[in-house]
Amino acid sequence: MNEVMTIREMCDAFNVTPRTLRFYEAKELLFPIREGQKRLFTKRDRARLTLILRGKKFDFSLEEIRQLLDLYKDEDGGEAQMRETLKAYHVKLAEMEAQKQALLRVMADLENEIAFVEGQIEGLKRDG
Repeated sequence: MNEVMTIREMCDAFNVTPRTLRFYEAKELLFPIREGQKRLFTKRDRARLTLILRGKKFDFSLEEIRQLLDLYKDEDGGEAQMRETLKAYHVKLAEMEAQKQALLRVMADLENEIAFVEGQIEGLKRDG
């Protein structure tokens, strides 16, 4: 892979739009090299974009993603960042599990309501 990539190459490689890349740049999540109007994305930008997209997939806010990205340090090989990311993943998974359980309860209530209304309709047919 090239040392740097153009915005078009990044869009193709990550299946994002130029607008998305400019947005992340404006939010100071990506830091491409600027040559006039041209943006060149480094290996670091590619790694950060991978983490941004993963964070968005898991429903992290951009601020949460920024905080995790900012933890990266060359000195520890990213260990502190990975440890905090792991903690955040565990918290997010627990939140999602709670949401899932709540949704399952609501779905069970809805299934009961459907059965009740269907029974009411059947009763009307028998009585009518």
